[in-house]
Amino acid sequence: MADAVELEAGGRTVRLSSPGKLFFPERGHTKLDVARYYQAVAPGILRALRDRPTTLERYPEGVGGEWFFQKRAPKSMPDWIPTAHITFPSGRSADEMCPTEEAAVLWAAQYGTLTFHPWPVRRGDVDHPDELRLDLDPQPGTDYSDAVRAAHELREVLEEFGGLRGWPKTSGGRGLHVFVPIEPRWTFTQVRRAAIAAGRELERRMPDRVTTKWWKEERGEKIFVDYNQTARDRTIASAYSVRPRPNAPVSAPLCWDEVGVAEPADFDITTMPARFAELGDVHAGMDAEAHSLEALLELANQDERDHGLGDLPYPPEYPKMPGEPSRVQPSRARKQSPPAR
Repeated sequence: MADAVELEAGGRTVRLSSPGKLFFPERGHTKLDVARYYQAVAPGILRALRDRPTTLERYPEGVGGEWFFQKRAPKSMPDWIPTAHITFPSGRSADEMCPTEEAAVLWAAQYGTLTFHPWPVRRGDVDHPDELRLDLDPQPGTDYSDAVRAAHELREVLEEFGGLRGWPKTSGGRGLHVFVPIEPRWTFTQVRRAAIAAGRELERRMPDRVTTKWWKEERGEKIFVDYNQTARDRTIASAYSVRPRPNAPVSAPLCWDEVGVAEPADFDITTMPARFAELGDVHAGMDAEAHSLEALLELANQDERDHGLGDLPYPPEYPKMPGEPSRVQPSRARKQSPPAR
């Protein structure tokens, strides 16, 4: 194969070097195959990424090689790709790329990007999320079917607390994500608090199937509602992103009547283009909605006032947050406790 090919995208030309490099050896998919996939679903991936600060998950040598997350926009990035200045929990900051056109996605693919991780904010206001993102993560002993049951109950929770409409998608693995477009009125801390409230309500309704326990040793064989995916600088793979697994799966947007019918294995870089050509982006209407979190935040207030349920632990790289409980896992805390007298 040629040393390079040129791809046309929206009036721009993107050069793709080493197009024949194997990115997914088990399936024989090349770097060019990945780029062609992103061309096929361009309107969908752009709807998910447009104007959002985006971290790139890069595999320059394919899924069997070294990989890394690229947060800072590289100096070699074309000046036609805009950026946003974002602040990390550590207090440090960086400029991240904000894709606004197909050529930006192809440029990222040229550098081995498989998965795009957009922040839940737009570059015009990087401190107020416009999406509530709920991650249903199967724990050992559970599988996708368990996540499906939790997702359908979560749909009811969201509808009951504020008439919220969730938009489901596969994670590209065993889990499910449900995104809710919201008004950009609340801080990351407040949006996280709303996610915790939704998770706790789901846990009350499905106590044998769902947990919000942060420590893995406490979760059991349940679906974990990963509320910390709403914390600042924590991101979820975008819709249509390719995931770094041998069969080249993708994170697939679903209609609710497909949740439990379709399987994650149905969606990869070879099958999604045909689906997209037939149905288009089934989440195209997301940006037309913007819900309020007031009902979920009032639920959080009730949990704290009536049940003593305050904050939950943050990820380990975060500074200690106001009102946060101990960040020491329970088994270690017991070992550290002085003996009773």
